[in-house]
Amino acid sequence: MIKNKTIALIAHDARKADMMAWVKYNVKTLQKNKLVCTGTTGTLVEKVMKEYVDEHDIDNVEIIKKKSGPMGGDAQIAAMVVEGKIDLCVFLIDDLSANPHEADIQMLLRQCRLHNIPVACNRSSADMMITSGLWGTNYEASEPTYEKFER
Repeated sequence: MIKNKTIALIAHDARKADMMAWVKYNVKTLQKNKLVCTGTTGTLVEKVMKEYVDEHDIDNVEIIKKKSGPMGGDAQIAAMVVEGKIDLCVFLIDDLSANPHEADIQMLLRQCRLHNIPVACNRSSADMMITSGLWGTNYEASEPTYEKFER
């Protein structure tokens, strides 16, 4: 498997338990990559990954923690998408609650679509993406063409 892909992990409060279960289920794959998380999600992911690292006596996993979503973390990760620094985004969104930073959430999702970054909004799609036959290869997504806007 190719290592050092950068995976963004974001989960709204009502979905954090789902994210932690997903991280535990996929810990062997995730530990081979760099993780970028929003605030509290990052703290929880760090705890799960540390347990795995300690139990298996392997190198620490690189986890970069940004601000919490409402404080700009979604926007920080969106900027990384634009800069070509994210390979996959797993964003478990709470669709049953209003979010005060909805504009940032939509901006992040839009930037993933514009820059051809796979984005999973539920565990099933996230599982399918990281278990794809393309995951462990040198696959490079094609650049979207927006001729009217490219300069």
